[in-house]
Amino acid sequence: MSVSRYYPAAPVLGASAAIFRNGRMLVARRGRAPMAGLWSLPGGGVEVGETLHEAVRREVREEIGCEIRLCALIGHAEIIHRDPDGRVARHLVVACFAAEWAAGEPAPSAEAPEIAWVDREQLAARPTTDRLDELAAAAAASLGVPW
Repeated sequence: MSVSRYYPAAPVLGASAAIFRNGRMLVARRGRAPMAGLWSLPGGGVEVGETLHEAVRREVREEIGCEIRLCALIGHAEIIHRDPDGRVARHLVVACFAAEWAAGEPAPSAEAPEIAWVDREQLAARPTTDRLDELAAAAAASLGVPW
């Protein structure tokens, strides 16, 4: 059974990672609607038969081309978009992990046409998805990274 991401019968599950290297966090500018242009954590949908850990590793590899070491589940984000008639057009629940960069140099893709390693001040200067600053702080704290 395929789950539609638009006008779903139930929330769609996703996974993302706050990836740190040398005190900076990797963020990706979204290239596709409905969050096109906003900076967020790399990640995406969980496929049937896939664990959250498998999903986030695969999504990071597909979106930005690097390998990560997952460290801790730090929280979740709920994304609910309604259409002009008030119907739920999208409902995502995204599990967010703290992670450390492990290998490969991140590179842009169609889903993430721009990527950047940022510190807290640089993140604050960008348009971001909801709660990104809060999730970044939680990830940094769980990794013992000054933020």
